[in-house]
Amino acid sequence: MNFERKPLSAGLYLVATPIGSARDITLRALDVLASADVIAAEDTRTARKLMDIHGVPLAGRQVIAFHDHSGAQTVARLIAAMQAGQSVAYVSEAGTPLVADPGYELATAAIASGLTVTTAPGPSAAITALTVAGLPTDRFAFIGFLPASRAQRGAEIAALRDLPMTLVFYESPKRVGEMLIDLRDTLGGERQAVVCRELTKKFEEVTRGDLAWLADHYTGTATKGEIVVLVGRAGATTVGQDDIAAALQEAMKTMRVKDAATTVAGAMGLPRRQVYQIALGLGDKT
Repeated sequence: MNFERKPLSAGLYLVATPIGSARDITLRALDVLASADVIAAEDTRTARKLMDIHGVPLAGRQVIAFHDHSGAQTVARLIAAMQAGQSVAYVSEAGTPLVADPGYELATAAIASGLTVTTAPGPSAAITALTVAGLPTDRFAFIGFLPASRAQRGAEIAALRDLPMTLVFYESPKRVGEMLIDLRDTLGGERQAVVCRELTKKFEEVTRGDLAWLADHYTGTATKGEIVVLVGRAGATTVGQDDIAAALQEAMKTMRVKDAATTVAGAMGLPRRQVYQIALGLGDKT
């Protein structure tokens, strides 16, 4: 295709780019990339390659790196360009900027400066995964990446336990097995879940099952590629005192009393203080 540069109003254009297949880009995204005065990119090589694939000429325009490690100086430089009447197109390495990707600081700075911020919408791994998972899509919560620390991860999962909606996570392929174990232990092995790998790419894979099966399946398995994990919504359960005590005794084999109480409370949807008091009572008996 041939693209002509057309004048764009000054401001920030957040451009979604393919998460896999280069053909998933929108025509409007290509128009913006062809016409913007300045291109800012999380990965300048990826941006240049995408433009080359689609025949979008750079024509001497600046390509400025902007990523998680860019400082205030880069933000100020891009804001100054917009204030001088230039249009700035920003692309993350893949997907939609700001959605578990860089761009938030730049967008908020542009808004604070009274500049126009608009988007050329398109691919997002979270939405793509929702469409193929087979889990309810009427209500969902995008969580993104959980903390790397197991204790922090467990506490955050516990806080999500009773949300009546599908949960959407991103995860590193190196940690997906550990993450699924933590999800199983906190949310319950019977919860339905889906692991999506390399969406829209040649080796796309969608694996469905309950958390117990998925945790076993991915434990000790070498996994590569971009991962999205989805967990089905919570259901109502009735929990008895014996169930709480049994879960605490199991958790306390590998955790401190406080951590065990937090994990069990989250898994069972109970007040942490109540579960902690039961855990203290069990500790006194041992």
